[in-house]
Amino acid sequence: MEGVKVIAVNRKARFDYVVDDSYECGIELVGTEVKSFRDGKISFPDAWAEVSGGEVWLRSLVVAENPFSSVFNHDPARRKKLLLHRDEIKRIARKTEEKGYTLIPLSFYFKKGRVKVELGLCKGKKSFDKRADIRERDVKREIAREFRGRL
Repeated sequence: MEGVKVIAVNRKARFDYVVDDSYECGIELVGTEVKSFRDGKISFPDAWAEVSGGEVWLRSLVVAENPFSSVFNHDPARRKKLLLHRDEIKRIARKTEEKGYTLIPLSFYFKKGRVKVELGLCKGKKSFDKRADIRERDVKREIAREFRGRL
């Protein structure tokens, strides 16, 4: 896409979960958090989102403090509000009430100068599903290796 700069991608999420649906959300940040996002100083290995009170909140996202800011720095582990349309929030709330569905951030990126989150509606994979994915990836790698060898 044009005008999109990727900050971070959660590759482990696609391995651990089956992504049924994804939503693009804005994220409500304070000034020093934006600077940390620009520097890529975020950590979200076990981040998740929840719907409470008609709003979607992102939890366990750690945004490092900016070393150049003064005493007005942000709390690194505070929960962040995600910006979605009301009908999308209702749809997400209905889905997450079903058994097994979770909201996981799949990627963070800048779009037209604003920080966006790709939020996935995910269902956890069983260990045999993960093994099948590993086997499939190995087969694809082997086929590509054979193809290169024949050329």
